[in-house]
Amino acid sequence: MAEFLQQVVEGLGAGAIYAGLALALVLIYRFTGVVNFAQGELAMFSTYIAWQFMAGGMAFWLALPLTLAVSFVGGMLIERVIIRPVEGAPELTVVIVTVGLFIFVNAAAGWIWSFLIKDFPSPFPAGSAQAGALTVSYSTLGNLAVVAVVMGALYLLFQHTKIGLGMRGVAADPRSARLVGIRVGWMLALGWGLAALVGAVSGVLVAPLLFLEPNMMGGVLLYAFAAATLGGFDSPVGAVVGGLIVGVAETLAGAYVGFIGSDLKVGVPLAIILAALLLRPQGLFGRAAVRQ
Repeated sequence: MAEFLQQVVEGLGAGAIYAGLALALVLIYRFTGVVNFAQGELAMFSTYIAWQFMAGGMAFWLALPLTLAVSFVGGMLIERVIIRPVEGAPELTVVIVTVGLFIFVNAAAGWIWSFLIKDFPSPFPAGSAQAGALTVSYSTLGNLAVVAVVMGALYLLFQHTKIGLGMRGVAADPRSARLVGIRVGWMLALGWGLAALVGAVSGVLVAPLLFLEPNMMGGVLLYAFAAATLGGFDSPVGAVVGGLIVGVAETLAGAYVGFIGSDLKVGVPLAIILAALLLRPQGLFGRAAVRQ
């Protein structure tokens, strides 16, 4: 039993990372209806920016807020310059644009910083805490705490600020929001900016575990898609819950399903995506689309 609980705890730590990137995917989809296939690469690029600040002698806790600010502005610019021109275009067009953005950002990171692996410091202390028979690393506790703080901040933004109310209005009905005076264009840009900021947090959490290199977020993006699909692409809470479930499922499958092991764990998110689409396409916390 203790070993099982240990695996669950480790899965929750991994799931917190998946939840962060899934939350970024959900934010963009909820406000713009766009599935951003470049979300992982944007998170990777933001992590390189943080690394560059620290390579220049800046302390981590000073580099982090600067990185988040740059990521936020960068996300808004991407919406304005790249996504806005194809607004209203067929969905396939938008998908192709985000895939093209994926390729461009990946190539740009390799060109600027090279494809060599770089070390990235962990924001959390080394070691672990002991709780009975369980051993919980400080990085796992830190990852869970960061996701909880991000969720709390988003809740306060959406429920208790005028900007959040405007963003919710745009997400519910852009045409009606425009009629009551909400600047829909700015709300959409803010959605992309917030998603880029949340993605940057995810990248900073991933880099100490995987090392920093341009392709580091490829696998994480797959798990994030599984988390968003399971929880519901229109539900931030679902993204977090889905991420935690995916993390635990992956860890338990790798530990207890013999033919999966550590080599075939990547099949777990694919199976979750398939099962969710077949059994509950809107996700656990999502709402089914109603067309009149």
